[in-house]
Amino acid sequence: MNHPERPAGRMLSEAEAEAEAARLIAESYSRTGSPVPAASFYKDPIPAPTAPTVGTTPPQAQPGRTPMSQGATDASVLMLAGGGAVSMVSVSAGLLMYLSQYADPVVCGVVLGAPTVVVLALCRLVRRAKEVAEAAPPAIHNHFVGPVFQDNTENTTHTRGIIARTTNRFDG
Repeated sequence: MNHPERPAGRMLSEAEAEAEAARLIAESYSRTGSPVPAASFYKDPIPAPTAPTVGTTPPQAQPGRTPMSQGATDASVLMLAGGGAVSMVSVSAGLLMYLSQYADPVVCGVVLGAPTVVVLALCRLVRRAKEVAEAAPPAIHNHFVGPVFQDNTENTTHTRGIIARTTNRFDG
């Protein structure tokens, strides 16, 4: 690196380069006033939603998978894997029936289709369990500041007789 006062065509010797590096390091330490070098990063104080955009060009589609949510990506991968698994099972069943000239198509269909039925039933069970979990009431967490009085009053009820007479007693 050349010093601003040196001509641009002249390169520094090894000793001059080391001296210049030592000078720059000492200068950076003296600006901060501490033996620790200044920070080497900058964090923009403007919050992200209000930060200005760079340029006016609309975003361009990139090669590869289209942008989508994490749930959609997971479902897409699951569908691709399921499609590959189904096609492998179907091709193996077709080869089995073709090569063994004695294979009964109904038996092959039952044997090779049973795992599919089990997987579909498990998927439906998982979906129902997820719906039940989502329908459950949310957990409520109360945070109190200051003294709290907890009242554990029990209500005991006795009903007797043909013509009902109810006696309520509050124990507390």
